[in-house]
Amino acid sequence: MLADDSNNDEKCRTRRLEITDKNKGFIELLRQLTVCDSVSDKEFEDRFRELACEGDDHVICVVEENETGKIIATGSVFIEKKFIRKCGKVGHIEDVVVDANARGMQLGKKIIEFLTEHARSMGCYKVILDCSAENRVFYEKCGFKEKEIQMVKYFP
Repeated sequence: MLADDSNNDEKCRTRRLEITDKNKGFIELLRQLTVCDSVSDKEFEDRFRELACEGDDHVICVVEENETGKIIATGSVFIEKKFIRKCGKVGHIEDVVVDANARGMQLGKKIIEFLTEHARSMGCYKVILDCSAENRVFYEKCGFKEKEIQMVKYFP
């Protein structure tokens, strides 16, 4: 289990999601990434507790601005347990977003480093993610490389 990284710099800290983060702009931040309908306090708490039961197999990382307490970046990683590669594990990074007003502060890189280090500490042999074409260069700078293609099927 990774500890909080309070020494990122003096303006913010990188840590795991906490149950009080809904009131710190977490849902609004996710809306900058994709469709995120309103989430009641109960729905947030129920999902938080459900994910907490996954322990270190599902981690949501946030960057909190120290001065305001606002969540300004987030991402998650979940650990897939496989039979291949001697019952290996793969980390899947998802939902990485940095607040539009906080871009250029290397927060995306801090999120990716936090999540990839967590996957490494959990014994994963690789970590993977999907991204848009316009974000490819960012992830390449973080050490990722393009491999194969993604396919998706949405359900109504």
